[in-house]
Amino acid sequence: MAWGTEGRDLPPDWKQRVAAVWKRDGGQCRWILPKSGTRCPRKGSDVDHRYGPSRHHLEDLWLLCREHHDRKTGKEAFAGRQRRKAKKRPDEAHPGRLR
Repeated sequence: MAWGTEGRDLPPDWKQRVAAVWKRDGGQCRWILPKSGTRCPRKGSDVDHRYGPSRHHLEDLWLLCREHHDRKTGKEAFAGRQRRKAKKRPDEAHPGRLR
């Protein structure tokens, strides 16, 4: 499912940027297939932030098909959960509990 724009910090000309990315990428997914080194042949469905959600320059955006967008987003979400787990303070024993 494509992300909505509600509650996101997107520039006022976001729709124009999306249209420019679609035109630049020819409506085709830009994911590079690892085995062949060629571009995915599928039709694009989502304009994605390539290097982070707050970088809105055209060179930081690319068009991906649903499968590759979901795969990339899933990896990013997993990595974010791992970072949050690593930052979590270790559980401390309750001061009133006998050891």
